[in-house]
Amino acid sequence: MEYCYSKECNLKLSEAEGLEIDVVFRMHKDWAKEVKGTLDMQKEWNMHVSSIDGYNGGLGRQYQFMSATIPECLPERLEIISYANEFAFLYDDKLENMDTINPAAESYGLLDAFSDVLNQQSSASSRREKKLQAKILSKMMAIDGRRAAVMMNSWATFVNSAARVRVSPPDTLEEYIPARVIDAGELIWFGFITFGMALTIPDNEYEKCHTLAKPAYAALGLTNDLFSWNKERDAARRAGQTCVFNAIWVIMREKSVTEAEAKMICRAEIRRWISTYRCIVDNAKEDMSLSKDLRTYLEALLLSYVGNLVWSITCPRYNEYPCR
Repeated sequence: MEYCYSKECNLKLSEAEGLEIDVVFRMHKDWAKEVKGTLDMQKEWNMHVSSIDGYNGGLGRQYQFMSATIPECLPERLEIISYANEFAFLYDDKLENMDTINPAAESYGLLDAFSDVLNQQSSASSRREKKLQAKILSKMMAIDGRRAAVMMNSWATFVNSAARVRVSPPDTLEEYIPARVIDAGELIWFGFITFGMALTIPDNEYEKCHTLAKPAYAALGLTNDLFSWNKERDAARRAGQTCVFNAIWVIMREKSVTEAEAKMICRAEIRRWISTYRCIVDNAKEDMSLSKDLRTYLEALLLSYVGNLVWSITCPRYNEYPCR
């Protein structure tokens, strides 16, 4: 991949404990555009949906989420994908505090929002979140209609699938990881990267793309579980929920271990999955039978893992609830 919009950041991660790999952490040069998009969404959610007092999202003290995880995003697209991602963070926090979830209503709500954009309509009775979704999609359509449509379909499928798998966490880690790949946002992140970097995965490579990428999403999902555990555990307690959709919860139950021991097991799993994925990326770089955009996507996903790790260690969203 040619690096045009990001810069190398040299840092030592004392909390990574082997989770980092031999890939340079990169940060988008125009990260201020992410700050603007993120703050705009927070302001609109606070005005039109609900109060965000005490909320922490994608902005960090040192590093911003989208600038760290998609460092080669086209500069003119960074603000809108940051705006959209902050919506996803806010929405995720909302789901954490819901006792029941209607997956069909959630996914169809997004599809309805997209229909509103196509028909240039917005019903006064539309749900408040739906209006924000419509605004996101309208902005994306104005930039790149074809890839915005891919993003919309990926997002709607993700919302539907994630809501279903969250209903009841599996009993074993082996069963949990495929569900976590879905819940980690495999589809929505595919939409963010391809839209943000203007990539097109050919139809005949679509299934292969997702097969090759699965180890990366397993590592991403488990990394999120590790660093978000305390936040999610406390949210579940406040909501009166008896389980937490998180690998730490699954490992503790399956193996009858403490939180500290479960985190050690989770770290080992992350190392295993990201090591597998690093080999996939190295092989893909030399495989000229794969399209350039597919090879770029796979490498971008590796950068996402590193960026997500750095951000997770340093961000207020999780460090209000220390990992250890």
